[in-house]
Amino acid sequence: MTGEAARRAPSPMPTLREIVERYRELAGKFGKRVELSAFGYAAEQTERIFSGCDEDYHISRFFHFSEAEGTSYSIEGMPATHVAIDEGITIIL
Repeated sequence: MTGEAARRAPSPMPTLREIVERYRELAGKFGKRVELSAFGYAAEQTERIFSGCDEDYHISRFFHFSEAEGTSYSIEGMPATHVAIDEGITIIL
């Protein structure tokens, strides 16, 4: 793969466990709002990752998106800047 092709190749999607671990690093504890931009993903990837979480009922019930100051993303067609994750997510990890 050429250097240009490697730059255009999509990053692998993180697992749910990786998303939750990153959230805990950023938030310090469950239930605290974290800016979506803090996860460090490109905008398109952020929307794809968190929209995927929001599409799955078993996962989405633990994810709470909100809109405040910060970079806005389209999560399942709704604007969101932050996410808080409930500790209950650990039962499905």
